[in-house]
Order: sequence, then structure tokens, then C-alpha cells
Amino acid sequence: MTETTIRPGEGRLSHAPTDHPTVKVAKVGVLIANLGTPDHYSYWPMRRYLSEFLSDKRVIDYPSWKWQPLLQTVILGKRPFTSGANYKLIWNEELNESPLMTITKAQTEKLRASLTATFGDTVMVDFCMRYGNPSTASKVRAMVEAGCEKILFFPLYPQYAGATSGTANDAFFKALMTEVRQPAARTVTDYFEHPLYIEALAGSVRRVWDAMEVKPDVLITSYHGMPQRYLRNGDPYHCQCQKTTRLLREALGWGPEMIDTTFQSVFGPEEWLKPYTVKHVAELAKAGKKRIAVVAPAFSADCIETLEEIQGEIREAFEHAGGESFTYIPCLNDDDAHIRALAAVAADNLGGWVG
Repeated sequence: MTETTIRPGEGRLSHAPTDHPTVKVAKVGVLIANLGTPDHYSYWPMRRYLSEFLSDKRVIDYPSWKWQPLLQTVILGKRPFTSGANYKLIWNEELNESPLMTITKAQTEKLRASLTATFGDTVMVDFCMRYGNPSTASKVRAMVEAGCEKILFFPLYPQYAGATSGTANDAFFKALMTEVRQPAARTVTDYFEHPLYIEALAGSVRRVWDAMEVKPDVLITSYHGMPQRYLRNGDPYHCQCQKTTRLLREALGWGPEMIDTTFQSVFGPEEWLKPYTVKHVAELAKAGKKRIAVVAPAFSADCIETLEEIQGEIREAFEHAGGESFTYIPCLNDDDAHIRALAAVAADNLGGWVG
């Protein structure tokens, strides 16, 4: 209970001495997290971002003594230029930010409106990035300062992987270590089976399909890849991707011949999850499948991997192999059906914390 309000969300306890610090009205934070984005596509912002990303042991688990000299010299001497050129192709010049940042802001605004309508203003909704800005630590600090005594951390990855959800959680837990009074904490795990997520995904495919006079021969569900050994070591990502495709196919009422599961964004010399999207689409074209559509169910927002890789490298591979019609189905982004799914997942995980 508070007495005279000093600032919105703060007050002074009725029994406290006059010099006692103001006490914030308790709130519950919902902090959504995405992968991240460079601050700009020029060399140094790209280098800082790539260095943070590629130094993450969850992403590249080679020994530091072997990996860091190669990363900091050869790779980061060249890759910021090539990656920066790719980012420049998709950059939101009007807002001077990447599409991922623009979309995540829109998702946050809509999710905030939805949860506020359900739970009132005791719930605070914000976003952070695992790499780049705004950092997870800065947003945890802001939530604690705003009076959040409980925080639900929500990585926007439908399928769990150590290199996505796991490392996002790592950053969240690390941020909590610096707080004098740690808030109670929960994390949202995978939600690839949630009926509203599957419904939103199927709806996005159906809208595109229904609008086409000549339908594609096959739909490719292209997921971000990972090394094969991660699967052998117990990471559930591959199995969850396969199940996502099956649930999507069932929701659409299609036969198994209509959907293929593939993996993109291969990096480094070792074997990754197969089939590789870029090779598979070329093989389809050569086999007579001249019309295809591609959707990326593992990405909650369009980003460099979808806007540049799928619509650039992967499209070109298909067309160069004789493909005639390539359709990209956008990520769920801030589509209302997607926001309903995210709000439902958040509400499920807020049980007992809010009325």
C-alpha cells in the first residue's frame, strides 16, 4: 500500500520515515527478446555486432584459443563488408534501422495493447535483443527500476534451440545477477505446438495460396540450420521443426507431398541439418517443380535471413536451375493472428502472477 504519490508508479509507505526512499508500485514485466541487429550497415557497427554474435559459445562452440584468432582477424576483417552490403539492401532508411528492429517495435506495441486490455497497467511490456541494442541487461534494469518485481522473459523463437532460446535465456539470467533485489523470473519455452501459432502460420500460407490463380507445386518450410552434432547432443530443434511442418500441413489439409522441410544459413565446414534449402530448391527445379513457395516458420519477424537470403540467394538458386515462379510468404511479423498467439502464450505463462 502506498500513501502520497511522488511520481507515477512510486509512493512513500505510510509507516516509513520521511527520509525513506520512495517505493515503486509492484508491476509484472513481460520482456520479449529477438536475435538482434547491427546499429548500422557500415563497417564498425557491423563488426561489433558480428563479433558479439559469433563469439557466443552457444552459436560457435569451438575452443576460444582456436576460434577467436580466426574470428578477429580473417572473418571480421572481411565479413562486415559483405554482411553490411546485404543489410544495406534491406535497410529501413526512413527510420535508419533494420527491418527486424522495425517489426519488433510494432510487435511490442501490439502485444502491450493486448496484455494491457487483459490485465491492466500492472503489466509492463518491452523488448530487447540478444545481440546489439537494446541489450537484455539494459531492459532488465529498466524494468526493475520501473517496479517490476516479477519478469516473464519471452524469446520469440517458436522452436527451442540452444543457439536461440538458450542463449537468450543465458543473457537474461546474467542480467539478473547484477540486480541488488532480483525479481522473480520465468522464461517462456518453445510454443511451436500452440494452436494459435499454428493457426496464424496456416492463415498466412492460406492467404497467399488463395490469391494465386496458378498454385505452387510445393511449399518449402525453410528453418534456420544448425550443425548436425547439436541434434546428436540432444538439442530438440530439428524434431520440433519437423513437427511444426506436420502440424502446418494438417492445419492446411494437405498431403505430405505438398510440403518439404529444409534448413538454411549454413556456416563453416562441418555438416549441418539437411536438406539445405539452397540446394533443395535447385533440385526441385531440375526435377520439374517449376513453381514453389517458401515460408520460414522459425522466424517470428522478417530479417536478413528471410529478406535477403531467401529472396536473394535461395530464389536465385531456384531460378538458375530452371524454376519459373518463386513466392516468398512473409513471416508472421505483427499480424493480428500472430499477436493473439503471442498474447495467449504470455498469458499462459503469467498464471498466478496476474489476475
